[in-house]
Amino acid sequence: MTHPLLVRLATSRAVLRVAPHVLPRCDLFIHRLTRGRLLPTRLVLDTIVLGTTGHRSGTPRATPLAAHRAADGTWLVVGSNFGRSHHPAWSTNLLHHPHATVTAQGRSWQVSARRLTGHEKEQQRNRILLAVPFYDAYDTYAARAGRDIRVFRLTPITAPPADRPAQA
Repeated sequence: MTHPLLVRLATSRAVLRVAPHVLPRCDLFIHRLTRGRLLPTRLVLDTIVLGTTGHRSGTPRATPLAAHRAADGTWLVVGSNFGRSHHPAWSTNLLHHPHATVTAQGRSWQVSARRLTGHEKEQQRNRILLAVPFYDAYDTYAARAGRDIRVFRLTPITAPPADRPAQA
């Protein structure tokens, strides 16, 4: 369980105005600078860089996300978008182009994404709570968003190369 002060901070309106704009940019800058070896947010929670294809532009997009990796090798990612009223762009990209890339700890995997149904989300609630920053914030984000939060299971298609680090 996360300290209540961190949950309160993570769900405060002031932080939620700034965090969606600052945190991903800082993460990606450091991630690129260290050639995929360091992701600052990973110091606080399990984080990946999700590589998607823009659904309109067709250009590659990279987004740092909190994720939970299961023993079977799949990841769960939650489109809470910091509790904002619109879905995150990466989730729309996955709906249109379900093949993506996950980069974590200097390695990359090709993955196939599938959106969970409402019933599957209920079955996976404990895993979803592990995939959301500051676990206790999920319900706050869901209530604030006022929409059905998209949750995706990312299943690896390929194993990461053993001899070279990931480039994102």
